[in-house]
Amino acid sequence: MIETCLLLLKQELQSYISTRDASVTVAIDNIGLFETSKGDTLTNNIVLTLVNIEEESTLKNAAALRRPFTLQAEYQNPPVYLNLYVLFTCNYSGLDYRLALRRLAYIIRFIQSRNSISVSSSVTGDTIDLIEEDISELKFTMELYTLTFEQINHLWGSLGGRQMPFVMYKLRLVAISEHAKLREAPLIEEIDTISHPV
Repeated sequence: MIETCLLLLKQELQSYISTRDASVTVAIDNIGLFETSKGDTLTNNIVLTLVNIEEESTLKNAAALRRPFTLQAEYQNPPVYLNLYVLFTCNYSGLDYRLALRRLAYIIRFIQSRNSISVSSSVTGDTIDLIEEDISELKFTMELYTLTFEQINHLWGSLGGRQMPFVMYKLRLVAISEHAKLREAPLIEEIDTISHPV
């Protein structure tokens, strides 16, 4: 589901930006590889990089009981709700630095206009070529995540490169579940309140 989430985000962002600048390419990759021998493909792209995953602790106590439209109750562990921290890097340098700033503004405008994304509200019309049985339920919201100067220093230090124009967003409530049944039990249909003599 994490890959599906980023692919959907990439498609939606690519569709939005291409109406303003058809030469823009959005890629999902590790920006930390930019200054390595494998970093040639990252040049002159907007690069989406997953930099952290956090469990949403407020939703950890969901019930394990599920009531489908049958006479059986299903018990399964509740989904894990994740927050994904995604770094959007405009990897343009030299004379293209101003172009990087313009494209960074496109990213912010895109998310401001559509801070909630789901498969059902996708404007691209493309289907994500992955086998996920609950892909129709995929929905997440995005909020700007502001780093302090110290955190920015640590982030780019851990990525092993020099800082480029970037913005980080927190993608909230990506649900992951295996849908594995722990057990089934019949539903209680009536309660006998007649007392029986002992």
